[in-house]
Amino acid sequence: MVRVKSSKLIMGCLATLGLTAGIAVAQDDAEREAIAERLKPVGELCLQGEDCGTAMAASSGGGDTSSDGGSVDGEGIYNNVCMACHETGAAGAPVRGDEAGWSERTGKGFETLLSHAVNGFNAMPARGGNPNLSDAEVEAAVAYLVEPVMDVPELGGDTGASGDEEAAASGEEQAAADAEDSSSSEAQAATDGEDAASGEEQAAADGEGAASGDEPAHAGIDGEAIYNSVCMACHETGAAGAPVRGNAEQWSARLEQGIETLYDHSINGFNAMPAKGGNPSLSDDEVKAATDYLVEPVQ
Repeated sequence: MVRVKSSKLIMGCLATLGLTAGIAVAQDDAEREAIAERLKPVGELCLQGEDCGTAMAASSGGGDTSSDGGSVDGEGIYNNVCMACHETGAAGAPVRGDEAGWSERTGKGFETLLSHAVNGFNAMPARGGNPNLSDAEVEAAVAYLVEPVMDVPELGGDTGASGDEEAAASGEEQAAADAEDSSSSEAQAATDGEDAASGEEQAAADGEGAASGDEPAHAGIDGEAIYNSVCMACHETGAAGAPVRGNAEQWSARLEQGIETLYDHSINGFNAMPAKGGNPSLSDDEVKAATDYLVEPVQ
């Protein structure tokens, strides 16, 4: 009788122990998933020749596919590649939904706009600076971009140049852009003077920072991933006059102003560059980490 009771007591203890362990494992899994979600990279690095545009768009989640050709997430691609300029108007880009800004462009037709997006036009780099995007992905993103201001045709047509008519139309637009470029040079000269004046003050601040020897708060943030997701469209192509990563000549005058000035320009915007690269959801530390990666080859 005593042995039977003892056996039941032991079995009960084992069952309780197993249940407790199962709950602990489940809690650990939930915590790991939460941490993984928090640490998920801002973007992804794609090598030349890889077709990772669709994967990047899918990772952004959601989005209406009614204007993007069905299976291709035009909204997701737009949010990852195009919005930095087309939500802020950086480098003269027409803002999505601004009918006045799009009126002359939409008059040229969807095929011309698509050709500009695929091949590049004025300050806009080809495929928004992401050469891994397919023609279909660019087409879906353009459809989402212009949907509020024009009727979008059925997608899936030819994305190549549309011949002599398109060349003539783009020639007129290019002439207007050249005129704008020449008028902006005077404004740029004025801002360069301001940059030079702030250089001495920034040098003193940099000296204080070096003396402290403290590791910056953004030291552990993956600046490369943020750069690839937000900054590379301009800083790999030189679009809108952006200094190209690794080009020491283009960066020399800017580096003389000090890293704190570069941080400030990145966070608050400067000339054609929008604040935080057009992504207001980035924290100041994330922007600083991306800036560190951007200037690393020329420091």
